[in-house]
Amino acid sequence: MIGLLYTIPIALFMGLLGLGAFLWALRSGQYDDLDGAAARILFDDQGDEK
Repeated sequence: MIGLLYTIPIALFMGLLGLGAFLWALRSGQYDDLDGAAARILFDDQGDEK
C-alpha cells in the first residue's frame, strides 16, 4: 500500500511530461507535413551529384 504513495505521483508526473512533450512537438511544427516526408524518400535527388 505504501508503494502506491510513490508510484501514483510518479506515473502522473511522467504522463504530464509526455503530454507536455507532445504539445511542444505539436506547436513547433513537427506534424505539419506528414505526407511530404513519406514521399521524399521515394525520389532521388539527381541534381546534387557532381
